[in-house]
Amino acid sequence: MANRCETPQPGHFRHHMPLQMRFNDIDMLGHLNNSVYFTFMDLAKTRYFQAVLGDKLRWGEIGVVIVNVNCDFCSPTFFDDDIEVETAVIAIGEKSLTLEQRVYSPSKGDVKCRCVTVMSGFDARTLTSAPITDEWREAIEKYEDKKF
Repeated sequence: MANRCETPQPGHFRHHMPLQMRFNDIDMLGHLNNSVYFTFMDLAKTRYFQAVLGDKLRWGEIGVVIVNVNCDFCSPTFFDDDIEVETAVIAIGEKSLTLEQRVYSPSKGDVKCRCVTVMSGFDARTLTSAPITDEWREAIEKYEDKKF
């Protein structure tokens, strides 16, 4: 098994989002609080789907919900560190998709944390799982430049 905290191969992630830490993001130990990483990754998911779907993204009809998140914390992040979130869809099934995200420092090259998130297709009217739509699948495959 590969070390999840290693820097990925160039081109693995097409979506990058620079982050700005706030004073209240830092905990008593002087580093970024673990819970803040999830906030940053949620924002990056939003920006990723905006980049992938463009004007086809309808906020009142989001077709996915998070069903599982696994996060490895690799190295501490301090207030003066420059950090980004990189995001990629790594798998698409009939009713789910899997995202990989990393928070890392572009200047230092070190990975701060890595998350794998499974999102289920979702029908907000019936509150039940639903297939990933062809529109989403095609847009993701085009953006990622690969077939799933």
